[in-house]
Amino acid sequence: MKHYKNACLNGEICDISVDGGIIVNIGKTEEGGIDLCGARVEAGLIDIHTHGCDGSDTMDGDSLEKMAAFHARNGVTSWLPTTMSADIDRLRTLTDVDISQYAGSNILGFHLEGPFINEKYKGAQNSDFIQDPDFKSFEKIKNVRMVTVAPELCRATEFIKKCKCLVSIGHTSADYDTTVKAIDSGAVCITHIFNAMPPLHHRNPSVIGAASDKNIYVQVICDGVHLHPATIRILYKIFGAEKMVLISDSMRATGLSDGTYELGGQIVTVKGCQARLADGALAGSVSPLLSCVKKAIEFGIPEKDAFKMASASPARLLGIKKGELKVGFDADFIVLDSNLNVVKTVIGGDEF
Repeated sequence: MKHYKNACLNGEICDISVDGGIIVNIGKTEEGGIDLCGARVEAGLIDIHTHGCDGSDTMDGDSLEKMAAFHARNGVTSWLPTTMSADIDRLRTLTDVDISQYAGSNILGFHLEGPFINEKYKGAQNSDFIQDPDFKSFEKIKNVRMVTVAPELCRATEFIKKCKCLVSIGHTSADYDTTVKAIDSGAVCITHIFNAMPPLHHRNPSVIGAASDKNIYVQVICDGVHLHPATIRILYKIFGAEKMVLISDSMRATGLSDGTYELGGQIVTVKGCQARLADGALAGSVSPLLSCVKKAIEFGIPEKDAFKMASASPARLLGIKKGELKVGFDADFIVLDSNLNVVKTVIGGDEF
């Protein structure tokens, strides 16, 4: 049994007791423990869409432990390493690993962002590998927790119905009716809403209108670059903290300085807070997830909801007992200073 003493949780001082990596009590205990001295505690963040950080990328094939360490240092206690469009055999090799072996932030499975996407809205994806959904090939890829699919593609509806992992709609030209059909077939989420899809039009509400009507989860890149602050506030009014999931969509330059980097086999130039291809297209972000939470707060989202959108909401989407500081949930939490910077990260009850 381990006790984290004097934590400030929801404005009240309490002790958090952990046994076997699970929170077993929140209250007061007379036993000794680790004194947090009244520091603010929040549930660990969960990033379901992150390609890279600290000079590494999921597609490298040998960087997961380094990335897991970076995420842990920056408040992310669980994550989905996210791939780019690539040859199916390469994706099979990349994901055929024991995801439990890595220290640091928990790897919950992979997010395949491609290759089953629309070339017209490919973003920073490599068009050489984009293809229609192929369930036979896909089911041979291991450890997939989420896959992004453009539902207008040939065989997409059949793929979505058969798919046992979470299907997210993205990199798509789908209209409203096609998107509704995909959701009714089993899709549960929208990949980085507003980005890599048709805009919301008053006579063609497309993906965004369908997501609103069906009230599904939406991934939101809240880095101050991909979406205007007013757009963040609009999404909050429509979907609320329950259905908005903040993501970093981070690439390998995250945590590093300006310069030239690689993403999905393409050259990316990073300057300030922007990462772009040679044609000017945005190529992911360089913001860790906690920075996105801070931006959401800066844009007018209540602090409690901003943190929820990066913890409890993605946890509920994934169907896991994480992302909330409650008895019976995994003991994943972060200790913050007054500026919301990470002081300590606790994963499964152990400090990282």
